[in-house]
This record gives sequence, C-alpha cells and structure tokens, in this order.
Amino acid sequence: MNHKLFYACALLALAAAACGSSTPTSTGTSAGSGAAGTVSVADSKLGKILVDGSGRSLYLFEADKGTTSTCYDACATVWPPLLTTGAPTAGTGAQAGLLGTTMRKNGGTEVTYHGHPLYYWAGDKKPGDVTGQGLDNYGGAWYVLDAGGNKIDNS
Repeated sequence: MNHKLFYACALLALAAAACGSSTPTSTGTSAGSGAAGTVSVADSKLGKILVDGSGRSLYLFEADKGTTSTCYDACATVWPPLLTTGAPTAGTGAQAGLLGTTMRKNGGTEVTYHGHPLYYWAGDKKPGDVTGQGLDNYGGAWYVLDAGGNKIDNS
C-alpha cells in the first residue's frame, strides 16, 4: 500500500511542477533526438516490452477508445504521448504491420501499436524503468506492452 502513496505524492509533485511551465502539455519528444516515432522491443524486469528509440518504456492507457487518445492536459503532462512528424518506424523486435498513427485533438500525430496510442510515464527516469506499470490514474490503468501490442498485466 505504501507504493500507492508514493506514486500519488509523485504525481502531485509532477503536476505542481508543470503548473509553472509555459507549455502545459508535453510533446513526447523529450526522450531524445531521433527517438520520437521509433518503436522497438527491449528486455525489462517485466519481460520483453515496447520501448522508443532511446530505450524508454512505452505504455497503453486502458481508458483510450480504440486508437483515439483520451489523455490530454494534466494527464499528458505526466503521461506524454509518443509523437511523430512522419511515419513511425519499427525498430528491433517491433512489427511494422502493428504500427500506426492517430491525430490528437491538438493537431499532433501520436504513434499507435496494435491499435493502442503510446505514452511515456514521467516517473521513468532512465531506459528500462517501468515505474508506471499498473498505475490507475486519469480514469484508467496504464500498462507496458509486449511485442504483439498486448498489455503486460503482472498483478
């Protein structure tokens, strides 16, 4: 139970920090140059999971409706979408046929995999972190995905 309190405090701290920002929503490109739009598969403590081009874990949001994202504003600050300016690229282990895109209401293009919009978790600080796994916030649960685009539920 203590881990839930920790995550709740972390979310509050992240939200408070975002309030002073001139751009309240993230572009999802903070993972590093060339990382946006690339999806690969890497080993993690949860098994093989989807990551971006820099090795940062990617998540699905169970509250999304098909390929339509429901994560905006404060949600997108702590769960930034993986955005692209062109066609997404399949990296090592990813299936090109499962990649797609969806338009966000703010005009950005978000990468999808097996029909799921993809997100980062602001609490993950380095490649391989999966600290957002199983969190339930902003109206739904968040999970990393396997190479087939299915959620990994380790509960």
